[in-house]
Amino acid sequence: MNVRLIAAGILTLAFVGVGSAQGAVSSGEDESHTSPAQLKRMAREAHTPEQYKALAVSYEAQQKDYLKRAADEKQEWIRRSPITGSLNAKYPRPADQAKAAYECYIEKASKAGVLSAKYAQLAEPASGTAQQRM
Repeated sequence: MNVRLIAAGILTLAFVGVGSAQGAVSSGEDESHTSPAQLKRMAREAHTPEQYKALAVSYEAQQKDYLKRAADEKQEWIRRSPITGSLNAKYPRPADQAKAAYECYIEKASKAGVLSAKYAQLAEPASGTAQQRM
């Protein structure tokens, strides 16, 4: 009985170790994703056109990610819409939740697009003002 218990414990630790190793590898693959906290810090510290360009690219990537998520949620919303349930079903229905998620992602994508355009414009003035002076 004790041998089985020890073997089960060793297997459990082995599976936990493998799972954490896979998590470390998968988090390393997503280096291009910038967290909102990192973006805020970058925005506070940005003073050069290169930094503004990096911010614009990051916000553009974030916008594309939100638009992809919104498209997925729209498909889910369409899929769930015919499911009405019974008359005494509680609100929110699954379709309402998918719709709310879709609208949230669209709003976030819009904000990311505005910020991307803002930082892209801030990255341009160095070349734009030089051409205007000539």
